[in-house]
Amino acid sequence: MPVSISETDIENYAKDGALLIKNLFTPDEVSDLREGIDANISHPSSRAKVASNESDPGWFFEDFCNWQENSAFQRIIFESDISEVAAKLMCSEQVRLFHDHMLVKKTGTKQRTPWHQDQPYYNIEGMQNISFWIPVDPVPLEWTLEFIAGSHQENWYLPRTFLKKEAKWFPEGSLSDPPNIEENPEKYRVLSWELEPGDAVAFHMLTLHAGAGSGALRRVFSVRLIGDDIRHAPRDWETSPEFPGLSDQLPAGVPMDHKLFPVIWPASKA
Repeated sequence: MPVSISETDIENYAKDGALLIKNLFTPDEVSDLREGIDANISHPSSRAKVASNESDPGWFFEDFCNWQENSAFQRIIFESDISEVAAKLMCSEQVRLFHDHMLVKKTGTKQRTPWHQDQPYYNIEGMQNISFWIPVDPVPLEWTLEFIAGSHQENWYLPRTFLKKEAKWFPEGSLSDPPNIEENPEKYRVLSWELEPGDAVAFHMLTLHAGAGSGALRRVFSVRLIGDDIRHAPRDWETSPEFPGLSDQLPAGVPMDHKLFPVIWPASKA
């Protein structure tokens, strides 16, 4: 049965910028995706990177933009209910793929994902966007993502590299750093959920979020999708991920009408 998205879900996503969706994927879809993630780990692309220190007893590894080569990723993006769910939560007539992002933390990883927003790392402007964080392993509360409710409606914060805290994107001082949430926890409403394979968290690309290390293997596939109001915003720096040559093909301020960003709703359901 397709996942039911209620008016309350739509309202909560708009208000909080993050929403738990139980059983978004079937056991067969999860199994297929797990195999796709393992294939990506075994054969990483040139865009892959290790996001943990050499001294870390675990391993935090990520890779980007592999949907064209990975058939399991394609099936989740183009054949699951994810595009229809995205259209409803974004209140968008059309949904495009922006990119995919695979993340794995091996058992014992200490590296914490610091508080950050995703959109400042990207080359897009607009508010109709959504990310799906899809684990294929159980994720208890102590290793899950945390979100600051409503933070997508506030400022853009300075993006930094996770390990060295460098401002490689917007220049130092051009945006403020994220607030110190641990020092003032009473000021924030933190959302977090325990997840089982098949569950997903949907969140806005401007929602502040962070994550702990992991005491067990945690493999995650993330899909970034964009809606009607998203426009191309070329940067003077290398974005994460980078789309080489895109600025020569797609002017600033236009929709992301390009083969790298296919329409997945409603065209894929026709």
